[in-house]
Amino acid sequence: MNYARVLRGAAGVAGFLAVAELVGLSGLVDDRFLPRMSVVLGAAAGLVADPDFLADAGATLTVWALGLLLTVALAVPAGLLLGTLPRAEAAVRPLIEFLRPIPSVAVIPLAILLFSDNLHLKLAVIVYAASWPVLINTIYGLKDVDPLAKETLRSFGFGPIPVLARVALPSAAPFIATGIRVASGIAVILAISAELMAGGSEGVGVYITEAASGSRIDLMLAATLWAGLFGLVADVVMVAVERRLFRWHHVRTGGAR
Repeated sequence: MNYARVLRGAAGVAGFLAVAELVGLSGLVDDRFLPRMSVVLGAAAGLVADPDFLADAGATLTVWALGLLLTVALAVPAGLLLGTLPRAEAAVRPLIEFLRPIPSVAVIPLAILLFSDNLHLKLAVIVYAASWPVLINTIYGLKDVDPLAKETLRSFGFGPIPVLARVALPSAAPFIATGIRVASGIAVILAISAELMAGGSEGVGVYITEAASGSRIDLMLAATLWAGLFGLVADVVMVAVERRLFRWHHVRTGGAR
């Protein structure tokens, strides 16, 4: 673990919180519209013992995990297929480049019309938004495979599937892992965005909406802090797993993240 990087990150967060608290104490912002940071942090700590919030957080994390699993199950095979078939990739590339820039939140109203079940709606928008980094990274990872290694294996009589399994996939795995890490953060964003826009009976987004409607800005911001923390923890865990599994790749690339 790079402790210096962790300390710098912690210092940055502490500095931001301190500045936010000073702004609140200065009276520049009305407490009714933006509570002091100390009040928000206290409310965030109190949510740990709030059974309603814990149930909503569990619902959001469940949807996030399911959406990420579906994303990997669909996007990785699609990326492997397109990455090994250049003509197919060339045919599909214009469609990918057309759909990929569309703001993911913009598809939520369409999903509301298409899906009557709230769970299916959330999973659909998560998979749509989170698939792009996994798909693109998988394709690029296969393009980065050493052609000499593939030709060497073919010269020994191995077919396309063994070459993919023995050379291409292991070489592309770090790229795929990076795509999944990026998709993880996107999945958190879309899960909560879908809850905010589509409503429902549970989820952090629903909790934020209810807190805002009850004029509990402190609880709304506290729940938002927890949403950010979920994404941060997921990223840190995935980075640690990625570095442990693909240490050789980080050594080769100079430890670049």
